[in-house]
Amino acid sequence: MKLVIAVIQPDKVDEVREALFSAGITRITVSRVSGHGRQEDEEIYRGQSIAPTLIPKVRLEIACNDEFVEIACKAILKSAKHNSGKIGDGKIFVMPLEQCIRIRTEESGGKAI
Repeated sequence: MKLVIAVIQPDKVDEVREALFSAGITRITVSRVSGHGRQEDEEIYRGQSIAPTLIPKVRLEIACNDEFVEIACKAILKSAKHNSGKIGDGKIFVMPLEQCIRIRTEESGGKAI
């Protein structure tokens, strides 16, 4: 089991969601977050450097069995990119998922996903 986390631009949420649904991945968690990557350089105001502003992003979390990790990543890559790609399109993180337990039935492991 893996946890796929994608941080994407807010204007791409619908496209990414549709791509994931088309790929057979329907269980996702979506959160609005703020962050900063390489979109802006350090700003200088009155001779002092100030922290860049945080930019609104969307974080998708997808818990999936190992055979769906590549499918999920490819769907996100195809749909989250602006044209040929630009700074700020986002990132995908794939992390091991030790355990998953469905509260309603108390099933655990891959069946719970």
